[in-house]
Amino acid sequence: MRENYTDQEGQDPCHYHQTADDRRVEQPKKKALTNRLRRIEGQLGGVRNMIENDRYCVDVLTQISAIKSALDGVAIQLLSTHANGCVRNAVIENGGDEAMEELLGVIRKMIR
Repeated sequence: MRENYTDQEGQDPCHYHQTADDRRVEQPKKKALTNRLRRIEGQLGGVRNMIENDRYCVDVLTQISAIKSALDGVAIQLLSTHANGCVRNAVIENGGDEAMEELLGVIRKMIR
């Protein structure tokens, strides 16, 4: 039987479901993540307006940098949840070799 472990806030960091053609994870902080993504969407719209209104290049680039940082924050949150939930559970259940390799692959992609 699979045991679920809780994170520092007492939430199970990984509710993993898999069917033959689909893998899903219920994000424990879904509301916070979606709120962050909505703010990022707003920032993107602001950059679009800046370009349409011929704003100074450095100002536009500064906003793009802020968007990249915000996206990195979302990615780090997802990575943390994945490592502390999905990967941890895989290690406990079966040694986690595949999960660790998958985690390392995504980290490699993130740092490029």
